[in-house]
Amino acid sequence: MNKTMKLIFVSPGIAVILASCGAGNKEEQTKAPPPTPVSVDVAKKESAVYYDEYPATVTALNQIDLRAQVTGYITGIFFKDGQRVHRGQKLYNIDKQQYQANYDQAIANLNVQKANLSKAQQDADRYADLYKQDAVAKQLYDHALADLQSAKMQVEAAKSNVRNVQTTVKYSFIYAPFDGTIGISLVKMGGLVTANQTLLNTISSDDPMAVDVEVDQKEIPRFIQLQQTSLRTADSILILKLSGNTFYPQSGRVSMIDRAVDPQTGTIKTRLVFPNPKNILKAGMNVNVRIKNSSADSLSLVIPYKAVTEQMGEYFVFVVNDSSQAVQHKLSLGARINDKVVVKQGLNEGDKIVTEGFQKLKDSARVQVTSNVNH
Repeated sequence: MNKTMKLIFVSPGIAVILASCGAGNKEEQTKAPPPTPVSVDVAKKESAVYYDEYPATVTALNQIDLRAQVTGYITGIFFKDGQRVHRGQKLYNIDKQQYQANYDQAIANLNVQKANLSKAQQDADRYADLYKQDAVAKQLYDHALADLQSAKMQVEAAKSNVRNVQTTVKYSFIYAPFDGTIGISLVKMGGLVTANQTLLNTISSDDPMAVDVEVDQKEIPRFIQLQQTSLRTADSILILKLSGNTFYPQSGRVSMIDRAVDPQTGTIKTRLVFPNPKNILKAGMNVNVRIKNSSADSLSLVIPYKAVTEQMGEYFVFVVNDSSQAVQHKLSLGARINDKVVVKQGLNEGDKIVTEGFQKLKDSARVQVTSNVNH
């Protein structure tokens, strides 16, 4: 019995000792890890002249499809494919024999109607004199006036028919509507074309050329300012980057901004115009437009590019706050300038940016600044 009491007495002591050990381990487990050592730099505004790039498409300011307006066979082609043509230059000839015959017939009919009008006029004059002398009944005089009026209307109808047939004859010749470059002919000599259906060719103006850019609606004020600036100066604010990373030698200007934003994409079409004296720019070319972002007197917020991390197409940096915590900020970036990058949104001037040591950080982690760069 004494042994039993002794065991009961000892057991609580063991329990107390075990509990003490467990509490110590728990304190060690919940103890915060030491701050992560990091280097920081300060976000600041600098004079940064750089270019933003936008994908764009070259297009003609004026372009038209040439279609036959009469049916017939091609009897003449008066240009070479790809040739530069001038307004009023004859391009195609469609067999006009049938239309010329119709025109000659219309002229003959007009002459007949003019002769009938002359006879009706003579009859009306004669019956007018007789009616004044009370030599004929008024009914005959009225009939003569009605015949005269009918003859006049027949002449007008014949003239209208002549003009209509004459237009058809003119449509047998197809002329260039403006100066430009004509494409490859889609019809050959002797080919049959159908009125208002057969596409003969395409002409597009080539100097100057338009370059269309889809611009985010947030940048509309900027492009309005560019439009106003380009009307006053010829500065190289807008330049083209061609394939092969070559640059177009002529600078451009903002010509127009479309009337409305596309609600599906949130963009608006902006048209730039570039001179094209050497015909380097061709309709349909894909290019990049480089637009100077700022002038010498404007400042942009910049940070070291090495501080930026990318996650699924989005950009982030860690900013050290007053509590020595590294808080992750999502950024909207602009152009990269050497080892720095322009920040459009997400930071304020004076923010302390982690440049080294951020690989081990999590959002709101405690840090210890070991190197502070202020240049």
